[in-house]
Amino acid sequence: MTHADRGRSPGAHGPETQTLVVIGHGMVGHRLLEALAERGALTGPGSPGWHAVVLAEEDIPAYDRVHLSSLFTGTAPTELSLSTPEFLAEHGVELHLGDPAEHIDPTGRTVTTASGTTISYDALVLATGSYPFVPPIPGADAAGCFTYRTQYDVNSLTAYADQARDGVVIGGGLLGLEAAGALRTLGLRTHVVEFAPRLMPQQVDDGGAAALRATIESMGVAVHTGVGATEVVRDDDGITSGLRLSDGKVIDAEVVVFSAGVRPRDRLARECGLAVGDRGGVAVDAHCRTSDPYIYAVGECAQTVDGRVYGLVAPGYQMAETVADALAGEGVEVFTGADTSTKLKLMGADVASFGNPFAAEEDAVAVVFSDEREGVYKKLLLGPDGQLIGGILVGDAAAYGSLKPHAGRQLPGPAEAFIVPNTGGAELPGADALPDDAVVCSCHNVTKGQVQAAVTEEGVTDIGGVKRCTKAGTGCGGCLGTLQAVLDAAGVEKARGLCEHFPELTRSEIYALVRTEKIRSFSELRDRHGNGEGCVVCKPVVANVLGTLGPDLGLEHILDGEQAALQDTNDLFLANIQKDGTYSVVPRVAGGEITPEQLVALGEVAAAYGLYTKITGAQRIGLFGARKDQLPDIWRRLAGHGFESGQAYGKSLRAVKSCVGARFCRFGQGDSIQLAVDLELRYRGLRTPHKFKGGVSGCLRECAEARGKDIGVIATAGGWNLYVGGNGGTNPRHADLLAQDLDSAQLFALVDRFLMYYLRTGERLERTAAWIERIAGGVEHLKEVLVEDSLGICAELEEQMERHVAAYRDEWEAVLADPAKLDRFGEFTGEEEDLEPGRGRVTFLPDGTGQAAVFRDASGEVYAVGNRDPFSGADVLADGIMGTVGDRPVITSPMHKQAFDLRTGQCLDDPEVFIPVHELTLDGPRTHQSHRATHQTHRKQS
Repeated sequence: MTHADRGRSPGAHGPETQTLVVIGHGMVGHRLLEALAERGALTGPGSPGWHAVVLAEEDIPAYDRVHLSSLFTGTAPTELSLSTPEFLAEHGVELHLGDPAEHIDPTGRTVTTASGTTISYDALVLATGSYPFVPPIPGADAAGCFTYRTQYDVNSLTAYADQARDGVVIGGGLLGLEAAGALRTLGLRTHVVEFAPRLMPQQVDDGGAAALRATIESMGVAVHTGVGATEVVRDDDGITSGLRLSDGKVIDAEVVVFSAGVRPRDRLARECGLAVGDRGGVAVDAHCRTSDPYIYAVGECAQTVDGRVYGLVAPGYQMAETVADALAGEGVEVFTGADTSTKLKLMGADVASFGNPFAAEEDAVAVVFSDEREGVYKKLLLGPDGQLIGGILVGDAAAYGSLKPHAGRQLPGPAEAFIVPNTGGAELPGADALPDDAVVCSCHNVTKGQVQAAVTEEGVTDIGGVKRCTKAGTGCGGCLGTLQAVLDAAGVEKARGLCEHFPELTRSEIYALVRTEKIRSFSELRDRHGNGEGCVVCKPVVANVLGTLGPDLGLEHILDGEQAALQDTNDLFLANIQKDGTYSVVPRVAGGEITPEQLVALGEVAAAYGLYTKITGAQRIGLFGARKDQLPDIWRRLAGHGFESGQAYGKSLRAVKSCVGARFCRFGQGDSIQLAVDLELRYRGLRTPHKFKGGVSGCLRECAEARGKDIGVIATAGGWNLYVGGNGGTNPRHADLLAQDLDSAQLFALVDRFLMYYLRTGERLERTAAWIERIAGGVEHLKEVLVEDSLGICAELEEQMERHVAAYRDEWEAVLADPAKLDRFGEFTGEEEDLEPGRGRVTFLPDGTGQAAVFRDASGEVYAVGNRDPFSGADVLADGIMGTVGDRPVITSPMHKQAFDLRTGQCLDDPEVFIPVHELTLDGPRTHQSHRATHQTHRKQS
């Protein structure tokens, strides 16, 4: 009788209790417990099923190691927890913390722990993970040397770094670069040493590594490749003072972090006689069973049937599911290998690889796009028959979602269309080109066919339904566009209105009602034409419309009164939220023109606040990594040097890019710099259905890439040519010629008309490119309306623009002058009057274990939940939009828009995920004891 048979027969389906010992309580070990719980197979002693006994080496329960680096940016350790006492109690799990297994007796089927406790088992699962490899060099054990693997490592490193100035990381792979980011966050001058000739040698090739290196070095991190570490240099007291390299160079450093890979923790298996791989790892079969039929191994300690040891968490979760099926299911699930495609952001750089990106050159043809100016490198490998073998994307991974499902298949379009920007009409294929078995959501391994089945069998009609039925879209959120395309291809009709609160009104219709009826608030619009309290969809749309029509309605600032509760997070804090919950600061640099004094000022501010700086593609300088509470002080300093908001956060004008034009270029036919400055200053602050960009080229050589912009202007011998509706990104589109040989006055009048007509007729989140393609007649219709004045509205459109220009005031200037607006950037002090209806505030739990997000609705009801977004790991829920879904009060995360019930903490998009619910007292929030208050971030794929 196999152990799978033995385990299933008397287990969850039999009358007796059996003991399952799990050695290790990391992410994969805990996922095994959850998988068994989902099958109803865990129970306490004396009841049918498996009684789980977990032996953990660390003295804290399982936590999210994927987001370990967030501890350096203020995340509380408890917020990374994957387990709760309620879960363990409900499922009868016996957890032994700080008492690891020391010996396994396969013959007697017992495990002995470090404390001397002996436990008998009916089944045993090794989930011991891996340990960091420390090269055997002199001084590796000196004070100042660290590994980067556990919360203990983070705490030790953080405490020691207070007395250090320089740090070096040995290892330039994924973990090494994360460690380098951590050292940089701690304020250390940072070096990275990689023995291979390039960074991330397992994920990217030479071209991708060069682009990645340029980005990292631009952040002030020194990179040393092709050299190894030979000695940790110590001072007279034996304390780390530097690192000697194989080329003889010595790097001065008080901190050395070893991140040169990991090794499977297979000591217990070796000592008890289990088979192990030649290079380590407990050998398992397709059911993750070891050479002993009663012992299984999962995660990084296992060498799987394909001969590999997987270091990513997602394959570990698949192994956990396989073992759970063997113990409590049908025993049919197998693990024969995993897709190691990855998409991540390292120190500000997008990095993705999929398929086999290192196929032999004789077997593949490479299609490569490289832009050293922007730090972008993209490479696709095609087989002899044109099938996509694999690819690498660095600096711009937007096409990852479109490319990955086609790995191993023919691309449905030219390879260039997927990687080259502004290709002049080459569109990416729609969802109908994807095969049914194509994975459209990598986080949860959901195929196109499963989404289609949700439509035909479950009656799903929207993205929310897809999330609930399949979990697709509830991870990183990068597949939402593909999911909508699958719905469209399946013939699912989109609801006409914005949402349940305005079921019969589109964005353009709301704009018309607000303009003609002089509606001045969301409440007034809802009372006349809608219902309910609003949501994450309709509130920002109405806020956008009120902001656009502010000069005509007598409204002065987007954060005045009720308007603040309508704004998306970026508009509320006048900054763009980043993946870790920090914000970017992007001042306006009109036309890319900046003074030396302003450059110095930006550098001083970045240095003072430890911000990452980058010259953006829009010819501006972005400062990244600012905390919300730092934003007012940063902008006060910038305003003192003549800077104003660049509105990189809003659905508005981003920037107008220019070449040097006739001022400096020998080919220039027009002063492109001045025209770009004039355009940007005229249209700044104008809120539109979606963001829009401009570009001005001084001649037909098109150095400013104007035809890739919403508004593009090119100088000719006869004046200015105006192009509209251009777009870069995933679906590039060349702009259409609207008029030619214009003088400046004609040009501005026509742009005024174009933008105001777009405001009136554009729909929610519709770029000008999509708008032009949607409206009947396209650009020819625009010529009739805007050039020939076929509707007789041109003068009206120009007058409306003049009112906008006259009313413009820098948004940050107004905030800095208003104490009430500034108060939103601080912590909630416990005074109920500080809670604006529909807007959240942050406070800290009295026991210091984390943050709470506090909300008050229009009726005065107050809610308090954990501030941690369980999907991104960032403390941001207080910054989201409060609203309702049906009769449920919800808060929607500003990261990937998952909604959570404020009463129960349940995620509406993934009902198995909960956030903690707290009770609010006058002294602040205290934890509300509920088994539902659990973080299930384990469902995210690393």
